[in-house]
Amino acid sequence: MVTEIARQYLRHDKFPSIWCPGCGHGIILGAILRAVHKLGLDKNKVMMVSGIGCSGRTPGYVDFHTLHTTHGRALTFATGIKLVRPEMTVLVVMGDGDAAAIGGNHFIHAARRNIDITAIVYNNSIYGMTGGQVSPTTPTGMYATTAPYGMIEKPFDIVELALGAGASFVARGSSYHVPMLDGLIKKAILHKGFSVVDVITTCPINFGRRNKLSADGAKNLKYVESIVVPLSKYQKMPEEERKGKFPIGIFRQEEGLPELTEKYASLENKLRGEE
Repeated sequence: MVTEIARQYLRHDKFPSIWCPGCGHGIILGAILRAVHKLGLDKNKVMMVSGIGCSGRTPGYVDFHTLHTTHGRALTFATGIKLVRPEMTVLVVMGDGDAAAIGGNHFIHAARRNIDITAIVYNNSIYGMTGGQVSPTTPTGMYATTAPYGMIEKPFDIVELALGAGASFVARGSSYHVPMLDGLIKKAILHKGFSVVDVITTCPINFGRRNKLSADGAKNLKYVESIVVPLSKYQKMPEEERKGKFPIGIFRQEEGLPELTEKYASLENKLRGEE
């Protein structure tokens, strides 16, 4: 299956990747490809859009229709694509800074509109490509180039942000729990409406090494394992034990809600007198 997926969905001339050894981004890419494969999607009807950053390199490696856009604007480009070609499966890959900092306003309004796009956030708590600055999800107390004495601000919770903005499918996975991540992305793609999958991963260099977690990829995966908890278990934990933990699972899955491209099609038909 691995060989078949590699042959079908990857641009072999673009490898080796630029991702650092031990980076979780390759794990997330694998999960996306397996989800697409298991769903039997025609790759010529799949569009992948990204912004800027380490996650933004993903479209360069996949043999879909792809678009590498400006920082924080991936969802705006994807919205235009989906409105013009609603039959396309549109996947948006973003880093935590790309999605929740400069792209935060686009994120909340894409959720509000419930447009049928799947947003996958590579949440590594840092600006990995541009020098290791703090991002909106850098945990309090962690170190970065712009927080040499430790982050003093409270981080964004992307799941809570998506829930508050009205996304109709909201999930969180991790780069450690790979089979679960495959399933979450598959369900997100199948969902009719705006889907968010927040993926907890680590940057082994600008986050892992700086915070004395090690630059070793395997050790960083163990760190991911230590900070994520299944949602069912998390809900039973006392408040003091929840500190520093990220629940993983599906937080919302509301089917049958009005979807933006369908509402536009209905309006167009009405204006043409076809309804």
